[in-house]
Amino acid sequence: MAALRMSPARLAQSLRAAPISPAWKRTMASVVPPSQTSTITEPAPDKDAKIKTFQIYRWDPDQPTSKPRMQTYTLDLNKTGPMVLDALIRIKNEIDPTLTFRRSCREGICGSCAMNIDGVNTLACLCRIPTETSHQSKIYPLPHTYVVKDLVPDLTLFYKQYRSIKPYLQRDTPPPDGKENRQSRPDREKLDGLYECILCACCSTSCPSYWWNAEQYLGPAILLQSYRWIADSRDEKTAERYDALNNSMSLYRCHTILNCSRTCPKGLNPGLAIAEIKKGMAFA
Repeated sequence: MAALRMSPARLAQSLRAAPISPAWKRTMASVVPPSQTSTITEPAPDKDAKIKTFQIYRWDPDQPTSKPRMQTYTLDLNKTGPMVLDALIRIKNEIDPTLTFRRSCREGICGSCAMNIDGVNTLACLCRIPTETSHQSKIYPLPHTYVVKDLVPDLTLFYKQYRSIKPYLQRDTPPPDGKENRQSRPDREKLDGLYECILCACCSTSCPSYWWNAEQYLGPAILLQSYRWIADSRDEKTAERYDALNNSMSLYRCHTILNCSRTCPKGLNPGLAIAEIKKGMAFA
C-alpha cells in the first residue's frame, strides 16, 4: 500500500510533467480568479440610477486555449426587470450580444435557464435580483457540467440517463373501454410532487454523488422521474423498473445529503422519492 502513496513533491512534479490538452482545460465549470475579469458598464446611466454589478462566467469554444474568465457588467436596476433572467436578457440585447445562455418560457416551466446564481442552483427566471447594490451577483453555469459556451451546460448525459428509465406508461393490458387508462383520485394524488419536475438538472448538478459518479449514478432528477412511473397505478412494469435500478450504482450512490431537495426551484423532494424507491425494492 505504501508503494501507491506519493509524496507531495513527487505528485506536483508528475502533474507538471503531464501534458494537458486544451479540451481537458475547459471540461468543467470552475471558479475563476478575480484577476481574470473585465468590466463593461451600462452606457450613460441616469443621475438617480440604481447601479447593480453582475459577474458572469464566460468561456468561448472558438478560443479553446483561453481560460474561462469572469466578465463584470453594471446595470441600472430602475431600467431592469426584477428577475436575474431580465438582467441577462438586457445585457445581451443592449450591452454585449456575445453573452450566451439558454432561456425560453420565462415562467419556471421549461427549465432552460437553470444556472448557479450566487452559489445556488436555480432558474434565472424565478430568481429575484438582490436589491442591495453593494452586493455583486455572481452567475455560473450549472456546476460540474461540461460547458458548451458561457452559461450553457452540456446536458447530453443527463438526457441519455432520462431516456434509459423509459419515462412513459408501459402496459400490456388494454383499457376496459378501449379509450383511456383510468385511475382513482387517491392514486392520482400519489403523483403530486413528482410530475411537476421540469428536468432543469438543478438537483442533480448540486449532488456530490452525481459529481463523482455521473457516468453510473442516475442522480436525483432521473430517480425522481423513475419513481413517478413506479408510483403510477396504471403502469404494469414496476418489477422491470426495480430490476433496472437493482445494482450498486444506479440508485444506491445516494447518501441522503439532500442538496437536491434544498435547491429544487419547484419545491420538490427528490430525496424522498429516492427513499421511496429503496423502500419499495426492500419489500418487493
